[in-house]
Amino acid sequence: VQLVESGGGLVQPGGSLRLSCVGSGIGVSAYAMRWYRQAPGKQRTLVAAITIGGTTDYVDSVKDRFTISRDTAKNTVYLQMNSLKPEDTAVYYCNAYYSNVRDYWGQGTQVTVSS
Repeated sequence: VQLVESGGGLVQPGGSLRLSCVGSGIGVSAYAMRWYRQAPGKQRTLVAAITIGGTTDYVDSVKDRFTISRDTAKNTVYLQMNSLKPEDTAVYYCNAYYSNVRDYWGQGTQVTVSS
């Protein structure tokens, strides 16, 4: 099982990025898919989630700016990030969760928001 994130980079405040998470060895439609982030010196925290049934949820600080979505045909989960702020700077991780023994993580992708 492998989750591979991409799409991170350096962007100015107010800009946009789209992160991708491609699954292999699992079907992303059969798992609860989540995006987490970890800023330097801080704990990893949940940013956005999409259930098997397609229900989405977001941490308050990214509501109305971030959108999580899933493309079953491409076996990929996305995180569209708009109106980025410096406080969004972090390493972003993709997670696929089904149970405590079926809980998988990607390697992370760096997002830096700075002028």
